[in-house]
Amino acid sequence: MPTTSAARRTAAARRAAVASAAALAVLMAAAGCSGDGDGGGGDGGNEPRDFAAQKLDWQPCPAPSQAEGGGTKPSPLPGGAQWECSFMEAPLDYDDPGGDTIELALIRARASDPDERIGSLVFNFGGPGGSGVATLPAAAVDYGTLRTRYDLVSFDPRGVGRSEPVQCLDDQQMEEWVAEDSTPDTPAEIETFTESLTSFADACEDNSGEALPHVGTTEAARDMDLMRQVLGDDKLHYFGISYGTELGGVYAHLFPRNVGRAVFDAVVDPTETSEQGSLGQAEGFQLALTNFLEDCVSRGDDCLLPGSTPGEIQEWIIRFLDGLDAKPIPGIGGRELTQSQGLNGIAQTLYSREYWELLEQGLDEAEGGDGALLMAFSDALTGRNENGTYSNSQAAGAAIGCVDSEERYTLEQTRAALPRFEKASPVFGAFLGWGLMGCTDWPVPGTWTHPDVSAPGAPPILVIGNTGDPATPYEGAQRMAEALGEGVGVRMTYRGEGHGAYGNSACVDRAVNGYLLNGRVPEDGTVCR
Repeated sequence: MPTTSAARRTAAARRAAVASAAALAVLMAAAGCSGDGDGGGGDGGNEPRDFAAQKLDWQPCPAPSQAEGGGTKPSPLPGGAQWECSFMEAPLDYDDPGGDTIELALIRARASDPDERIGSLVFNFGGPGGSGVATLPAAAVDYGTLRTRYDLVSFDPRGVGRSEPVQCLDDQQMEEWVAEDSTPDTPAEIETFTESLTSFADACEDNSGEALPHVGTTEAARDMDLMRQVLGDDKLHYFGISYGTELGGVYAHLFPRNVGRAVFDAVVDPTETSEQGSLGQAEGFQLALTNFLEDCVSRGDDCLLPGSTPGEIQEWIIRFLDGLDAKPIPGIGGRELTQSQGLNGIAQTLYSREYWELLEQGLDEAEGGDGALLMAFSDALTGRNENGTYSNSQAAGAAIGCVDSEERYTLEQTRAALPRFEKASPVFGAFLGWGLMGCTDWPVPGTWTHPDVSAPGAPPILVIGNTGDPATPYEGAQRMAEALGEGVGVRMTYRGEGHGAYGNSACVDRAVNGYLLNGRVPEDGTVCR
């Protein structure tokens, strides 16, 4: 069931699918004194100097916590370098710096060529609600070139993972929650749907009420500037992906003079309302599904799915999902694949072209009554671990999204919007349309209709849009570049599939590496294939 308005065969194959999905999550972020900058806050305010001067106790990293997604401790890097973890103390409320504090979990891998070290490169991989501490080691193979001159650093934003995680439902309640009908069709189903949303919000307030007003993107941006100082960097060098681009944009707005070299990949459109953003996602996932279907049809008899045209296969998918609504099929370990989980599974596989083969296989197996592979992808998207526990990504995503967005959709407003969503995507439209109500009963007010990312005075920020991106449609990158301001947003286009460009295109990789490592700003409007 969607919790915000913007909304993962053989056991070995299932583990591989889940691990890959976690590394992409969209869904699914040092010892030393403060630098010689403005003392902690630049253009956005002054953090107390005792926070900025703290020294961190870096230790070998443990295995990820349950809230981070579980698993084993990170493996050594090539050459034997070890991952190091620590905690940074920050004010819970930056307007009350003498009040309660919060501990934020950090991870780093030191630069492999310390003589040529530039500083730290801070990553946020998206969400909101994704654990950077768990994701960076899983994705680090893609960033080996950047590690030659940077310490790779990520963190769990406040409320996420090990950074005093927001808690809502327990594991059994989450098991029921993710299986519930997210596209209600009857008055009784609508009543159940809305009551479930209220129960979710009530549980978050009961279990994490004091933290909920303080887990927003503005607070995370201020945490990053404190982090910059604690790491000993005069400027924040930053790599933001998906939601991480929104966080980076807010940081640039608050602290333009503290921005170093920054890259935004898979870019969130900062100009859209909740409804516009969700409609854009419906169109984006529909485009990605259509591209998948066209590829399948182009392979003739090798395509496993029923139908001779993309439209015929899509109609079969719609009938299949309608069938799950009436009667779920066997999934994993005695669980049944519901319509919501089927939609989640399909959506997760559209994040990368590498998953298309598994999507085809999963749909083919599901036609025969085996929903295990689609369920594995749904599990990855919703943060379910193989042992049946859940990460807190769903709870944290809801908490961050709802304290950011001031929009609260009524049932009447949502029902009025549904035809637009269903027109945008016959497959995903209703699912994303009903998701508009994710913040309706949230216990704390929101902050904005959309964030301000204008950053006059900031240096160039490389903004990369992917023409086939399902979750953050291409147009968002153009609008982010414009919103950052003239001379700040540098536009780059990747003509490809999937969520994000770096690591999928040698052309993009060369441009990003040249910029981050050597300061060579690509020409505005560069196109890569």
